[in-house]
Amino acid sequence: MLRVHFTAEDLARVRVAAGPDPMWEILLSLHVLRQRSATPVFGAWRAAAKATLPDDTRWLMQLAPPVGYSPDFLTPTAGSCAVDAGIDAVLSTPVESLRADLEQLDCPRLDPRTHLLADGDVATLDSLGDALRGYYSHALAPIWDEVRAVVDADRAVRARSFLDNGCEGMLSALHPTISWSSPVLSIESRFPLRDVRLRGQGLVLVPSYFCWERPIMLRDPRRAPVLVYPIARDLHVGGAGRRSLEALLGRTRAAALEVIAGGCTTSELARRLGISAASASAHASVLRDAGLAVAQRHRNSVLHTASALGVSLLA
Repeated sequence: MLRVHFTAEDLARVRVAAGPDPMWEILLSLHVLRQRSATPVFGAWRAAAKATLPDDTRWLMQLAPPVGYSPDFLTPTAGSCAVDAGIDAVLSTPVESLRADLEQLDCPRLDPRTHLLADGDVATLDSLGDALRGYYSHALAPIWDEVRAVVDADRAVRARSFLDNGCEGMLSALHPTISWSSPVLSIESRFPLRDVRLRGQGLVLVPSYFCWERPIMLRDPRRAPVLVYPIARDLHVGGAGRRSLEALLGRTRAAALEVIAGGCTTSELARRLGISAASASAHASVLRDAGLAVAQRHRNSVLHTASALGVSLLA
């Protein structure tokens, strides 16, 4: 059992990450590659990914075992960021943190590079960066639009949950393994009881595509508190579901609804879809007139979000 203790200040500082975190998705997808129990959910992705995995993936798998502890330094960010920025953050880890994290790895036969990594060897750190970039390019980049779309849809669900039930209601509805009894959030875990006291730091909630069994947190209490939780699988928009949505709305407008589900301005929508601001505004207007989206002026821009009907259509 994992118990997270909140103060009133912590509840006021809860936020949902702005998008998928590539470093967490790298780590958790490495777990999924070796978890047979994940086959019903990720079987097709695993088959495609394993066909093109770079050689250095074996080293990454050793650093990220599917059961037990994975080094906290591999996931230094908390939310939407570019993969290069995330990898740079990994490579900027202080030597003492590298060593402390790697000493906790439960692996009898470590790759020689891991010992060099624990000493902060520059060439080995560069190799780790190359391995992470290569893995992301082959395994995650081809599906990243889908990852981002379902995380955006999940964010829309959390926003509506917060508006309807407040922060405590949103927290208790994150996942079936979670329960809330003020001021403690309890999470079922296969590991021994651990208490995490936020002490006014707040909590970043990170919806994850590849976190699929139960929510997880970093072990190191010195790092900023992060709770990574599985997206609702019924929000998965892929395969036949995506084709049906595109057939109904058209490819660009279906993509626009997925982006809007996470909340965006007109310029952000245009940038994500690679279209002009005028075209983005037109697509948003059609979705709004159809009752699938809502627009609200915020300062000097218009913020678009999905309506309840829009979220249901995505699901």
